[in-house]
Amino acid sequence: MKLSTRARYGVRLMLTLAQNYGKDPVYLKDIARQEDISEKYLSLIIMPLRGIGLVNSVRGAYGGYNLARDPSQITLKEIVDILEGDCSLVDCVKDPSACPRVSTCVSHDIWAEIGGKISETLNSITLDAMVKMNRDKIKKVNKKKK
Repeated sequence: MKLSTRARYGVRLMLTLAQNYGKDPVYLKDIARQEDISEKYLSLIIMPLRGIGLVNSVRGAYGGYNLARDPSQITLKEIVDILEGDCSLVDCVKDPSACPRVSTCVSHDIWAEIGGKISETLNSITLDAMVKMNRDKIKKVNKKKK
């Protein structure tokens, strides 16, 4: 399974919003500059995230974007599912009627198990956990520089 840039950039966008949770809304142009991603591309990514209620937009002079929920309540699975679609590795896992051999196919069972593990892992990681991991990584890098 390979995630698209849409999902990878969406996770980075959401991580930035999580790092700013509880603060003023963040401009998309600032996120684009910080993450070195096209603002136009981010504007396409943020729409479905707003649509399912993960992100709020704030209008006005001090407008921008912020998380609609606490970062501890948003999982990677929610983000990836909305931006990438179903995480099934093969069509027959998502739609068993796609293949007449599903009931006897060992490969189907393996792909389903792997997809389940991926889904389980994505569901176990929250944005809050990612913020903490990022903070620890930065501390570690800064210690090495000293």
